[in-house]
Amino acid sequence: MNVGTLVERLWETTGFSQLTLGNVVMMLIGILLLYLAIYKRFEPLLLVPIAFGAILANLPLAPIMNPPEGDMPGGLLYYLSFGIEKEIFPPLIFLGVGAMTDFGPLLANPSTILLGAAAQIGVFLAMLMAKALGFTLPQAGAIGIIGGADGPTAIYTAMKLAPELLGPIAVAAYTYMSLVPLIQPPIMRALTTKKERSTVMSQLRQVSKTEKIVFPIVVTILVGLFLPPVAPLIGMLMLGNLFRECGVTDRLSKTAQNELNNIVVILLATSVGATMSAENFLTLDTIKIIALGIVAFAGGTAGGALLGKLMYYATGGKVNPLIGSAGVSAVPMAARVSQVVGQEENPQNFLLMHAMGPNVAGVIGTAVAAGVLIALLS
Repeated sequence: MNVGTLVERLWETTGFSQLTLGNVVMMLIGILLLYLAIYKRFEPLLLVPIAFGAILANLPLAPIMNPPEGDMPGGLLYYLSFGIEKEIFPPLIFLGVGAMTDFGPLLANPSTILLGAAAQIGVFLAMLMAKALGFTLPQAGAIGIIGGADGPTAIYTAMKLAPELLGPIAVAAYTYMSLVPLIQPPIMRALTTKKERSTVMSQLRQVSKTEKIVFPIVVTILVGLFLPPVAPLIGMLMLGNLFRECGVTDRLSKTAQNELNNIVVILLATSVGATMSAENFLTLDTIKIIALGIVAFAGGTAGGALLGKLMYYATGGKVNPLIGSAGVSAVPMAARVSQVVGQEENPQNFLLMHAMGPNVAGVIGTAVAAGVLIALLS
């Protein structure tokens, strides 16, 4: 065997021999996402593993996503992706979210649950537009849920209704979540007046420990009975919250918030990134999904703000409409945006705790919207 043949064989064993333009484009997209995550701080805990997973998935001949064949085992991310396919990772993320969430502001002002519901308008608006653009009804439902600004719910819904669109839906959901401080303020200012934005709300009442313990139990039972498809999400969310509030499971609460949540985020996000192969991601549908995502998110922000405006007039100016935009479930980022925009108009305006009511209501609202879509379209 001459040297030329050996060199040729060696070349054929390298990924360079199978590298396509699509692979190169996807790796560049992965690098761009890494840049946004590391240097622009756009949701870095999620975008870094997603971006790196996308790079790994586009390395030709690398046994990353290979299924088992004969005596050869499957690739690492092939097995990790079972956590998404078997719907394990999203509920575990919700367990951690529940342990980190204080539902006190919602319990102190139950009417703010309406703002969380109003913010789901973006979900159904984007769904109708997706159907008009040629997506099937289940695909349109999975795309619409991006408007809830809740990554785990978007992934869970996509796996139920349109697993073939998981990559673009997940990337759109997490990207727009990270862009909350850029997307929401212009919409909030356009839909409210300076006087409305300057409104100072009265202090919330103190919520008892009993209320905080009863709440997750009641919500789990009611939502689980009305919408069985989302019982895993709501159940884990409320279990995590019960760990937080009951006072006798501090170790479990801390584990759910920290170690467990961090591990699952790494596995979930890297597995999502690994679905972004060139043949799956570089399509016209991906461009449509990215565009529909901004419509969904903007629609949700507008829906919450407009209902907040209505509540402002219905209560004689006691509700600041800015808290309505926090009805999307990007916790606590959307509530912080309400606080920032409110203080720009009135430095004495402290809206954070008031905005946390619709913000945490949005988490439940998005899960309920997902349950309705899954029940009707799957």
